[in-house]
Amino acid sequence: MAIPLLTRIAPVLLLLGACAAPLPWPASPLYEFPELEQSYVAPASLALAMDQIEGIYAHFDVVSYEDETEQTTLRTFVVSYGFTEFFSQDGKLFEIDTFCGAEQKLSQPGVTSAFGDGATQAIQPVAQEVELELRGNQWHVYRPSTPTLLGITGDPNLPLSQDPNDPNLVDADGDGNPGVTVKLNIQGIINAEIYITRREIYEYFMTLHSNGNLYGHVRDRSEQFVIDATMRILRQQSSPQQLPDPGMNPIMLIRVGNDVRTCEDLARVREDLFPATPEFGQAP
Repeated sequence: MAIPLLTRIAPVLLLLGACAAPLPWPASPLYEFPELEQSYVAPASLALAMDQIEGIYAHFDVVSYEDETEQTTLRTFVVSYGFTEFFSQDGKLFEIDTFCGAEQKLSQPGVTSAFGDGATQAIQPVAQEVELELRGNQWHVYRPSTPTLLGITGDPNLPLSQDPNDPNLVDADGDGNPGVTVKLNIQGIINAEIYITRREIYEYFMTLHSNGNLYGHVRDRSEQFVIDATMRILRQQSSPQQLPDPGMNPIMLIRVGNDVRTCEDLARVREDLFPATPEFGQAP
């Protein structure tokens, strides 16, 4: 899941005289995945591959966005943490994701945003059948998109409502405001809130590795709508685009034992399981 802000902060930056050139992207790929061991032999059949993949994994993914405005270029990393479970049923393999939290890194110095864990955890997991294909000596796993609504009810297969008074709006994070809340701080001077809805639409392209983990990339086509904000200047829509480079949108599923089953467990071992959150480069 990913919740980019981008364009809507540019006018505020201009008012503060703080709309500096954005920090550059780091080099791609953000992370190097392990190489297959030369002695590794992939499971010989679909059934054996499914049996090897079944289980619970710690989930880490990064989605990179960029948005061009008349004032500046705005970039962001959205990093999501949680769990992914694979289970078989009637000869098919299914995947279900449960998110614990997410953080954002913005390319504008002095600007931070936060999306509460309560909102992240409000995303209702959907079990989705995955597709497996053996190519050479490696199994490829594809998770198709399963549109999921956040902050609003209705048919997730329809485009996201653009009505700020839609009767289907819900307070998904329980803070008394419609939709879910994103908190924004600019230059330590301005604190604001933006209330949004989301239609999460993402796909995973992964490979099974000899260490039992899955690595790959995320394709995100999610929709987002701004219901309201505490500042009028923030009540505008934007359409940030995901960078197409797979290396800038990695996903890692790391198999975990029975002692890591809750978000509290994951927070305790997160630094041991996952790489550091990506950082933007230095200002030119």
